Amino acid sequence: MRVTDRKYFAIYMESIGTQIATLIDQFDFSENNGGFAYLTKASAVYSSNIEGNSIDLNSYMNYELTEKKRKPKKEIKEIENLIAAYGFAQKNNLNEASLLHCHKILSATFLIKSKRGLYRIEPVGVFGKTGLAYLAVEPEFLAKEMQLFFADIAELINNNLSAEEVFYFAALLHLRFAHIHPFRDGNGRAARLLEKWFVAEKLGQQFWKIPSEQYYKENQARYYETIHLGVNFYNLDYSKCGDFLAMLPNCLR
Repeated sequence: MRVTDRKYFAIYMESIGTQIATLIDQFDFSENNGGFAYLTKASAVYSSNIEGNSIDLNSYMNYELTEKKRKPKKEIKEIENLIAAYGFAQKNNLNEASLLHCHKILSATFLIKSKRGLYRIEPVGVFGKTGLAYLAVEPEFLAKEMQLFFADIAELINNNLSAEEVFYFAALLHLRFAHIHPFRDGNGRAARLLEKWFVAEKLGQQFWKIPSEQYYKENQARYYETIHLGVNFYNLDYSKCGDFLAMLPNCLR
């Protein structure tokens, strides 16, 4: 599937699309809803929490207030690295080189140096309580998949899109990236960063403030349930993607 595909856009519009303009208009982008730097930190904390990091937002912010001079423990450093990746993304255009650089930054605590910012060279699966839940595309086909993926991103960035289309394609990019699973680790963090990066690239820097990572964390069971569309890369049923795509605009409520 190509992420430029509008096959499910009509269904998307029926389920959530017509609400997006109103949700954007009603969303508080002002400093009253949190400053830019603070909300970037919140995004990194919640995204890390989804991956099992135990440091909540309150604990992280108190660490910054009282313990910043101490050498941070691994979980704190993991969040700091992800904040740095968001900071890089906010200052750079979305493309393959920039995303790989972000992965290099965010993965410093959990991948060896030779695997940071590089596509994996080994098979990767997603495992649940009962065993293998999903098997990603084989490493020998990654280069082709990612070439197509970023060609589609470039096309979408160059096209004029409505707000409804931006949210649709951003979530579809998130979903497809997670299914390709291009890295040895850090795919979820990179996918959520990519999604918001695309929205901000198309609609403006203020959209870095939307609480998508918080919404996914607070609805984590649904997040994982709806991202699961098949047992392997070749049996994905994107006709069932609507529930996942609707999560991004719902974070504006």
